[in-house]
Amino acid sequence: MQFLKEEECCAEQQLLPPVSPNGLFFNSSAVSLVILAVFETEEPISLPYSRVVHLLDTRLLPVHPRFSSIIVTGEDGVKRWEKVEVNLQDHIKTPVFPEGKSPEFYDRCFQDYFHKISGEKFPEGRPLWEFHLVKYPTLNAAGNVIFKIHHAIGDGYSLMAAMISCFTRSDDPSLPLTFPKNRIRRSSAAHGRAAFLSRALTSAINTASDMWFSFSKTKFSEDDLSPIRSGDPAVGSRPVSVVTMTFPLDDVKEIKGRLGVTVNDVITGTIFLGTRLYMQEMDPGSQAAETTAMVLMNTRMLPNYNSIQEMAEPKTTLAWGNHFAFLHITVPKLIGMSDGDELRSRRRALEFVRTTSATIQKKRFSLAISLTAKLLDLYRKLKGHEATASYLYKALKSTSMAVTNMVGPLEQMALVDQPVKGMYFVVAGTLHDVFVTIVSYMGQLRVSVVAEKGFIDHDKLKSCIQMAFHHIYESSCH
Repeated sequence: MQFLKEEECCAEQQLLPPVSPNGLFFNSSAVSLVILAVFETEEPISLPYSRVVHLLDTRLLPVHPRFSSIIVTGEDGVKRWEKVEVNLQDHIKTPVFPEGKSPEFYDRCFQDYFHKISGEKFPEGRPLWEFHLVKYPTLNAAGNVIFKIHHAIGDGYSLMAAMISCFTRSDDPSLPLTFPKNRIRRSSAAHGRAAFLSRALTSAINTASDMWFSFSKTKFSEDDLSPIRSGDPAVGSRPVSVVTMTFPLDDVKEIKGRLGVTVNDVITGTIFLGTRLYMQEMDPGSQAAETTAMVLMNTRMLPNYNSIQEMAEPKTTLAWGNHFAFLHITVPKLIGMSDGDELRSRRRALEFVRTTSATIQKKRFSLAISLTAKLLDLYRKLKGHEATASYLYKALKSTSMAVTNMVGPLEQMALVDQPVKGMYFVVAGTLHDVFVTIVSYMGQLRVSVVAEKGFIDHDKLKSCIQMAFHHIYESSCH
């Protein structure tokens, strides 16, 4: 388990705020991660260029100084954020494709363009973000809006809040967009010295186990090579494909209620089961392969999104930045799902969700989260941020896949007067052959899979994840 803790925000009056440890890690020679969020419009995009400029100037730039800053190295060798004059024309991109073609043609053009910009580095001397308007109809949308933002600026929680600040409610722009409440699960209180000692002992054992597993996975062992892990050191620089799928949130909540787990547990268990089904289909001998996922977990533990104003406060405990943990989660092995026994297969599908839920909850409340954070911070102070980035790079490379999620609005949103029918996001520059992202929006969960071209059969992987959800839903709700 690796934990990244954002340093306290600097006061507004400081000219050159130092880049946080997270920013250094995400913008190091070892790792450079970029978030690309896609907003699919219901109608053809007809925004005048001047309105786009005004929107970004009045909505995005004021969100946080990092949207108008670059990273520079001072004479003391410390990397800092430096405020610069922003020329919005440098950040607004509108690709031109051949006219009069079919949605199928433009869909291919969009995929090629998306892959192109996901692999391009940001130009030197400019703030680390771009805004892309793709005004051609694809198979899924009348148009697409893409925010491309470097992870050094903030995590998914911060960046979602920043991007959403550019949108309004489609039904009533005067009302704010709202988000699902994050009801934190709490165990029932137990009383007495014996109960306290039992919890303390369990916590100590879990902490030691988690820290040893994380350390040994990084330093001594790697996942087995499998249909989802090539072991190629060039992963992250090769061409990728992106496929998405949608699951009704009501169905996910029904499973959640039947099994007594969280929405996160259900969808993560679905992804794990679908991945194992894919591995078995591609190579039956890989069903017992050691497979670990890096699950990125928000550590703010807040009931809801905070406003931009709250997160931008210099001394707030809810500050803007990167606040999350990398959790090593072992993907359960696939046994008994293809022996022709339908009842056994259904039970096994539910075991995936329950096992995933138990593992995540154990790690989520382990003291290893905060303890590892302190050790990594000490390591950074002794060895420097590049050495720390190299260590975390090894932690990522030793695993098979990554999973992360964000929470989107409950209501339909609009960019000026352009209603948004769907949204998804991906992370570029990753060190895995498979990276799965999840986002909720208007009662739907959108799952995106970034997979290496030529190694991963992305259509088959998508089909296996959809099949896994069908197994879990049928097993728990019928």
